[in-house]
Amino acid sequence: MESSIAEKRSLASNSIGVAHIVFFVVAAAAPMAAVVGATPPAFAFGNIGVPGAFLLVGILYLIFSAGFTAMARSVSSAGGFYTYISRGLGRPLGVAGAFLAIATYFTIQIGIYASLGVFAHAALAPLGVVVPWWVWSLLVLLVVSWCGQRHIVFSGRLLGFCMIAELLILGLFAIGVVFHGGGPEGLTMAGLKPSDIFSPGIGVTLVFVVSAFIGFEATVIFGEEASNPDKAIPRATVSAVTIITLFYALVSWAVIQYYGASSVASKASASMETFYFSAIAGTLGDWSIVAMNMLLLTSFFACLLSFHNTLNRYFFALGRDGLLWAGFARVHQTHASPHVAGRVQAILVAAILIGFTLINADPYAVVFSWMVAFAGIGILAIQVLVSVSIIAYFAKVPGEHSALRVFVAPAVAGLALLAAFVQVSRNLPLLTGSESVIVTLFPVFVLVIAAAGVVTALRIRRTNPALYDRLDNTFAAATAEA
Repeated sequence: MESSIAEKRSLASNSIGVAHIVFFVVAAAAPMAAVVGATPPAFAFGNIGVPGAFLLVGILYLIFSAGFTAMARSVSSAGGFYTYISRGLGRPLGVAGAFLAIATYFTIQIGIYASLGVFAHAALAPLGVVVPWWVWSLLVLLVVSWCGQRHIVFSGRLLGFCMIAELLILGLFAIGVVFHGGGPEGLTMAGLKPSDIFSPGIGVTLVFVVSAFIGFEATVIFGEEASNPDKAIPRATVSAVTIITLFYALVSWAVIQYYGASSVASKASASMETFYFSAIAGTLGDWSIVAMNMLLLTSFFACLLSFHNTLNRYFFALGRDGLLWAGFARVHQTHASPHVAGRVQAILVAAILIGFTLINADPYAVVFSWMVAFAGIGILAIQVLVSVSIIAYFAKVPGEHSALRVFVAPAVAGLALLAAFVQVSRNLPLLTGSESVIVTLFPVFVLVIAAAGVVTALRIRRTNPALYDRLDNTFAAATAEA
């Protein structure tokens, strides 16, 4: 029967190719939601160099990807960052990275579910369908959970459809702006010039721009299910980062051209919610408002499905390794998906959403803003650890890669990502719109979660040395084979 639970402990290998993995990653970046949500405050509180900032951050992540993809041959595991960091820096820090990854992907899911509920309520209330935001959030959670237990190819195809639809309408907007010759100031290089990028406010601009890239690193999560992962993972990573970078830069440049460089910041400040809706409707016509509302919801859905699948595989890998409940390692008899992990994850998400509802937390100003902000610094902390682990790994296991790729590039990326972590941490009140002491303590929470991972690994080494040694021997064998 389809719902039966098998004791299999392996995912569906050779199931997905480069295109499917790119769909997962770009969907996680949520192009529509990221553009509509991240760039208006970047223009309002930072400077007009948003397109150039996207290019800079994209180049940074391509540098990061050089060493990141060099390890792909040794890390085709559902454990993702957990496996990366373990092989480079040892099991305790690897578990720290795993705990951080779970917290990061879990919190961003909570925030996006809340945001989707708010936008669904706003879009459907005028049609006479008036229910609380959390009802929409829980209904979508059920659909995401159902999709997540299907075969991985199903999710890949569905995400591909959603992603193409999002990119299409925003691409049409950019083409329309160029076709009409821009706005009141014509077509210019505003937003791409160094004087625009590095003007006062660049630090704040980078805070919002970096947050728009969350999710690109998930390519390695699907290594066990990829066809020819040695080649698929590097190609998918570079392709995803390039697509996200160029697309975000193009659309944010187009909106500057529409409003004019002298007016874009004031327009964003006046109404962040309608900033893009007005520009796209003015370029493509009123029909596009309905399309934008629908595609914004599908963007959130695609993002949630991508993160749901990613987090399922973290639970699966940790359950298989004995670091969490072994039941997480069970896979579906028919679909070869980590469906037990998905069900547990869905129950936890539902409980937290209901908890926020019971305390009357604002779904957008608190749940969404706070959760996404925490996820932003969480993922930066993990990426710093990964950069260091790449250097440490290749220092122990020399390969055919150049020093520029496996030592210089990770070092440059790690320092830049550390600077971004500090910058985002300093601007958390601006990013969240809250001066709450809880928000200011987010960096401390990140360190506490990482410390909990280290303590957990050390406790297992002390109380169950046989399990600890077995895991290390498994890693050593995989490294030797690579």
